[in-house]
Amino acid sequence: MQLPVMPPVAPMLAKAVPQIPTGELSYEPKWDGFRSIVFRDGDEVEIGSRNEKPMTRYFPEVVESIKANLPERCVIDGEIVVVVGDRLEFEVLQQRIHPAASRVKLLSETTPARFIAFDLLALDDEDFTKRPFAERRAALERAMSAAREPIHLTPTTRDPAEAQDWFSQFEGAGLDGVVAKPLAGTYQPDKRVMFKIKHQRTADCVVAGYRVHKSGPDAIGSLLLGLYNDAGELASVGVIGAFPAARRKELFAELQPLVTTFDDHPWAWAGQLAEPEGRARTPRSSEYSRWNVGKDLSFVPLRPDLVVEVRYEHMEGTRFRHTAQFNRWRPDRDPRSCTYEQLEEPVRYDLADILSAPN
Repeated sequence: MQLPVMPPVAPMLAKAVPQIPTGELSYEPKWDGFRSIVFRDGDEVEIGSRNEKPMTRYFPEVVESIKANLPERCVIDGEIVVVVGDRLEFEVLQQRIHPAASRVKLLSETTPARFIAFDLLALDDEDFTKRPFAERRAALERAMSAAREPIHLTPTTRDPAEAQDWFSQFEGAGLDGVVAKPLAGTYQPDKRVMFKIKHQRTADCVVAGYRVHKSGPDAIGSLLLGLYNDAGELASVGVIGAFPAARRKELFAELQPLVTTFDDHPWAWAGQLAEPEGRARTPRSSEYSRWNVGKDLSFVPLRPDLVVEVRYEHMEGTRFRHTAQFNRWRPDRDPRSCTYEQLEEPVRYDLADILSAPN
C-alpha cells in the first residue's frame, strides 16, 4: 500500500459544547458507530479505528463494498454502523468484534455493516489534510458521486436552524447528536478542533449494588443503577463510576449499612456471582464481560433504598447507552417511584431518509 497518507492515523476529534454553535461552520449528524478511517490502494484495504488498531478482519462485507464504491486510491474518514429496522443499533455493532473467523463470516451476513463517509484525507496522489474542510467536503462529494448502499455520504448543512432540527429529530433513528466543523479548518489527527452537541438528560435511579475500585477493597468503583418496569421489577439500566479518589472511600463507608444478601435482593439471579454473605468472590471465566475480557461482573448487593439523580445521553433498549454521570442524591424520592415512565422518549425517525438525504 502506497498512499499520500498512510496508516495508522488517529482520527480528528470533537470537544463537547452545550449548544449548537454558529459561524463559518458545516453541520452533520453524529453517527453512533465505530469511528473508522478507510485506506484503499487498489485491492488493498485497511480499516483503521479510534485507537489506530485495524478493524479490517471484522468487516469483510465493508471491505468488499469499499472496493466496489470508493475511488481506487483514497483515504476517507467515517463511521461503521449497523442498521436494524429503521434505526442504528450500537449493541448489535459491538457483537461484530469477535475472535472467531467463522463467527465473523456469519455476522457479516446476518448483521451487515455500512460505512458512512464524512471527510477526505487523501485522493490519488494528493494529501488533503492541509486543505480547509470546505475543499475536502467538495472533493469528497465528487469522489463519492457514484457510491451506492451500503456506502453512504453523510448529509451536511451550513444552516444552524436546520442543524437544530436534526438534533431534535434524528435521535429517533438512533443517532447521537450533531457535529460542527469549521469550514476553514484543516484535518488535525487526535486534536479536538471540531464541536459535538449531544443529548443530556437526567433520571432518578435506584442504587442496587456496587463494585469495588481497582485501587483497593475499601473504595467504590461503580454504583449499579436500576429502574422499575411495568411489571414492578427492578431492571438493571447501567452504572455510574466517575468519583474522586477520596469520595470513593467515603462512599464505601456510607454504603456499608445498606449491604445485604441476595436472598431478598431484586437481582437474586446474580447471587451466584457472590458469596452467600454478600462478599464478592473470584469469578469463573464465564462471569467476565464478553466486551472487556477480565472485567468482573460480580457485585456487592445493596438494599434498594437509595435514589440518585444521574445525567445520561440516551437509552439503548432498556439501558443507558453510555456510563451515566452522577448529578445529586435524591433522599426525597421513593425508590418505587423511579420508573421508566420518567424517561423522555425520542420521536421515531426514518433512518433511510437521513442516509438518502441530498447534500
